Amino acid sequence: MATLGSAQLPAEASVPSRASTAPVTKLAPRHSGLVRVTHWITTFCFFALLLTGIEIVISHPRFYWGETGSVLTKPLFQLPIPSSRRLVPTGYGYVLPDQNGWSRALHFEAAWIAVLTGLLYVISGLLTRHFRRNLLPSKTDFSWRALWTSFIKPFRLERPSAAEAFSYNGLQRLTYLFVIVVLFPLVIWSGLAMSLGFASAFPWSVNLLGGRQSARTIHFFVSLALVLFLFAHVAMVCLAGFWSRTGAMITGGIGTRKEHP
Repeated sequence: MATLGSAQLPAEASVPSRASTAPVTKLAPRHSGLVRVTHWITTFCFFALLLTGIEIVISHPRFYWGETGSVLTKPLFQLPIPSSRRLVPTGYGYVLPDQNGWSRALHFEAAWIAVLTGLLYVISGLLTRHFRRNLLPSKTDFSWRALWTSFIKPFRLERPSAAEAFSYNGLQRLTYLFVIVVLFPLVIWSGLAMSLGFASAFPWSVNLLGGRQSARTIHFFVSLALVLFLFAHVAMVCLAGFWSRTGAMITGGIGTRKEHP
């Protein structure tokens, strides 16, 4: 730098110092504050829903199709675990401590927090154009070559490139959109359809799912799909760099090394 304001510096001042060439760590912007807050609230709610959902299933591990179902009804399928209800003649040889009471209460509370958080995220994403800017795939993302490359790279244990650290590839965009637009609404819908109050107010929405017991079965399979998504999501985070990606979801940026001339 030869000048500072209007003053002329001596020639020797133009030689860069050792300190000016040292690498400096900068935080590259990645996630907005609202995205980070809603992400972690949803994460805590998801684990609460998963834990309590497992307890609810253990209480009655039989699934039906239609409007009604009981221990005297032939199930569509049945999980090979013992029921925990001591007073219901399920035919199992032994029982587990019944956790159905507290698990249902916490399940409903966590579900409503997750729903309200999701509504906030969707409204904000539409207003700030977050979906269009970060999640809506481009035309090139729909090519088979691009999708196959994005799919096969994790199996080869190839870490994402530097450019991919600041944007999602086509397969990631499609996956996130599918979770946000299809899986989350369907798991909420099927969960509400099991409520007698909701079924009385909106019977048509329950009938579209095939009945309250059908809604429970659908709710179970959609929940499994979300668990599989969680495993894939965590695996991708670990492959890309667990601490840097987790830090980005906490601080909002990814650390990068920049060389100053």
